[in-house]
Formats: sequence, structure tokens, C-alpha cells
Amino acid sequence: MTTRKRVCVVGAGVSGLAAANAFARHGHEPTVYERAADLGGVWEPSRSYPGIKTQSPKDLYCYTSRPMPTGYAEWPSGREVYEYLRGFAEENGLMAHISFGRSVVRAERREGGGWEVRTRCRNGGEATSSFDALVVASGTFNEKNSPRHPGQEDFETNGGRVLHSSEYTDPAMVADKDVVVLGFSKSATDVAVSAAKAGARSVAIVYREPVWRIPYRFAERINFKHILYCRASEAMFPGWNTGGAGRVAYALAKPAIWANWRALETLLDRQFGLTKLGMRPSVPIEDAISCGLPIATEGFYEMLHAGRITAHRGTFEHYEPGTVVLTGGERLAIDVAIQATGWTLGVSYLPRDVLDTIREADGQYRLHRLAASPDVPDLGFVGFNSSFATVLTSEISAEWLVRYMDGTLARQPTPEAMNAAIDAHLAWRRRVRPAAQVYGGLCSAPYHFRYLDELLADIGCRERRGGILAETFLPPSAAAYGRYLASAPAYRAA
Repeated sequence: MTTRKRVCVVGAGVSGLAAANAFARHGHEPTVYERAADLGGVWEPSRSYPGIKTQSPKDLYCYTSRPMPTGYAEWPSGREVYEYLRGFAEENGLMAHISFGRSVVRAERREGGGWEVRTRCRNGGEATSSFDALVVASGTFNEKNSPRHPGQEDFETNGGRVLHSSEYTDPAMVADKDVVVLGFSKSATDVAVSAAKAGARSVAIVYREPVWRIPYRFAERINFKHILYCRASEAMFPGWNTGGAGRVAYALAKPAIWANWRALETLLDRQFGLTKLGMRPSVPIEDAISCGLPIATEGFYEMLHAGRITAHRGTFEHYEPGTVVLTGGERLAIDVAIQATGWTLGVSYLPRDVLDTIREADGQYRLHRLAASPDVPDLGFVGFNSSFATVLTSEISAEWLVRYMDGTLARQPTPEAMNAAIDAHLAWRRRVRPAAQVYGGLCSAPYHFRYLDELLADIGCRERRGGILAETFLPPSAAAYGRYLASAPAYRAA
């Protein structure tokens, strides 16, 4: 038995629901603060742009106890994901734990442990509540990155519109307009395709560098999960804490691994016509796969070849009324600018001394298992990392975190051991995977199996793997990880 805790969870998206469920299931009292009027995070309808859908297939984007409905598309729409998440929250009694329309504006750590959390509701009223633990579950898509460019005020005064991609919620916003999308992420190409389909007069996309994208199906047939979401593909990346035999095996396999990546690049070039478009990336694909690899929006490359979308290399230099001028001097007609410029990690409510403790000078976070700080043990993170299987990695890390805070992990680490592991892991990232230092180094991609293996071993799951062939060549199974969790020692807070 452990002591019942009052736990503040920030965010009611995929990760916040996973955290609230894990703490409630183990007998604690979670309170979830969600600044929006509804749950879902990026899937909340008012934040979703037209045509949004998951990058992961539905069997990789679900909780272990609740598969996606069989009637859902293979890559569910934003609305389907929202309804799935709401069903999960209702099924597990989480709605009563969520306080909507309330933002966390400040969290102060009490002497001796615990937190005073100040929140603000939409009418401006503020309140402060006490908690034993604080869990950041607001994810990597938390605060909009909305750059301003010279001339923007005059552009808007003369009738132009500048939107963040999350603010593009209705195709009518772009009908019969000249639209320019800034950015080259998945959301950027989604928005460009949506605008073209919505009857925009013209659609242009402005990007700095071409990037490798993965199709939903290779050669229109093979679901990408069978090629990229298995242990066999994960083994083609150098891992951390690898012993001598493992390093020798990787060195011997390097020529075959190199040939595999070049073949994949050739396949993608042919499928999308990248060379013809002048958009074949110069960066090797294995170096581009770090914290993520964007999925190709269906129809995007076809529209580029057909001229329905035009692509321009560079970025915005300044606006003029009805025009945006690019850094290379190009001038584009524009009525609506949609900035698909991403998000920033939003933890501004944490006190400076805590931020200085958990974050290094170069922005890398000091978090053991991407979830806990050895020096701030009543602070945890769930889903605060880039993952190809967000729901699964968030759920398992939440189960790890509640046990860590309760001191019931089978392999409960000491602060000294955690700091040593963090130092070694950060050194490995800086030396071997420098591209993975985006998101503050908080990336479980592309090492999902390895990451989940460590969490399950710490938890003490007696069952951790299936048959060797299935484990090597099949994508992760949420149902299987549910069985693994069920094999862990049970306990409940008093």
C-alpha cells in the first residue's frame, strides 16, 4: 500500500487521459486542468483543420484496454479520434476529474515537496490548489509558434489574414482566395491539399528544405507499419547502452543497412517523382528519421505535378498589401497566409529554478525514461516526447510514472543512478544522434520497442514479449502490451 496522492495533470489530450487513468486506477486522486472547452488536445474539434487524420494506423493509435472501433478508417479522421478519446474518458470515469476552460498559469513547489498550482478560467478568475504531485501531459503541440514578419500589420489592415494552421478550421476561409502556406510539416501539406480541394484561387507552399516523406502505403499496397514499425527496422539504428557484441554485429551489418536505406530512397523518389519536382532531399533518410518522419499527405505530390499547388523554396521576407515577398525575391499573390510553423514546448508555468534543474544549457531535458527528474521527484512528464505510437508510449510511461512516484517499481532507481543514466543517454544523443536533439531531446522515436522494453522491465512485468518472429517483424500490438501490464505486480494506494 502507498499513500493516496492528490495529483495535478496538465492537459486532457491523449497523454493527459493516460496519466489521469493510471493514477486513478492505482487509487490516487487526479485533477486534470484543460484550457480548452473539451478534451482531445490536437484532436479537439475547434483545434482541428479540415482533413486532419492520424499518421499512425488505428491499431497503433489506441490504448491497451480499448481498440479503435472496427468501422473506423485505417488512419482515423480527427473527428473519429476525438470520439474515441471521449469514449475512453467516459468508460474510465475520467470526465469527473477534468476541469475544462482552466489554464495553469503558475506552479510553485512547496518546501518539503508538493505543489501550489494557480489556474485561470476564461472569465479571468484565478484559483490556487494544493497537490502532492504535478504531471505535465500537455505534449509537444502546446503553444503555437506564430512568427511575425515585416509588413504584417498593413497586410492585415488591408484585408489579408494570417492564421496558424490550428486556426484553419473551415474550408470556407480559403474559398476563392490566394493561399500561401508557410512550412513543410505534415500539417502544412495537409492544409495545402485541403485549400486546393476547397476551391482556393491558388495555393502555394513555401519551405526551406525538401524532406523525406513516407507514403501511407508503399507502392500503393504495403502499409508502412510493416516496413518501419517493427524491431527489425529499429535494429537498423545504433542503440544506446549497446554491449560489445551488439556493436560488432551492427558494424558487420552496416553495408546491408546502408543498401536498405538507399533502396528506400529510390522507391520514394519513384513513387512521388521527387527528382522531377526538384524536391529530392540531400540528407540521407536514416539521418532524417530522428524524432519523427512525416507521412505524405494523400494527393500532395500529385497536385504538385499537376500544378494545383506550387512549391517555393525559402521563407517569408515581408508582406505588402496583397503580396508576400520571399527571401529569394519571389513575390506571391496572397489573401490568406497559413502558418504551419509548429508548436513550442509549453512549460512556462514551472518556476525558473525547476526549469534550470530539469533542462541543460543547450535545451536538452534531464528526464529519466523521458518521464521523471531525479532532483524533482514529485514532478512527472507523460507524452512530453516525439513518438510514432503516442497513445501506447504515453500509456506505458504513465504506468511507469505512477509506480515511480509511489516507490513500487520493481527496479526503483536511486537519484544517483538516474542522473548517471541521464548523463550517459544525453552524451549518446549528442554523439550518435544529434538530429534527435529537437524537442529538447525528448524522443522515443524511432526506438519505441527499446523504450517500452525498459519501462516494462522497470515495472516488473513478468510477460514482456511474444514469439520471436512476431516480435521481430510485426508492429507493436496495443493488446499485447495490455497483457504485459496485466502481468505486473498489483497494488493500490490507501
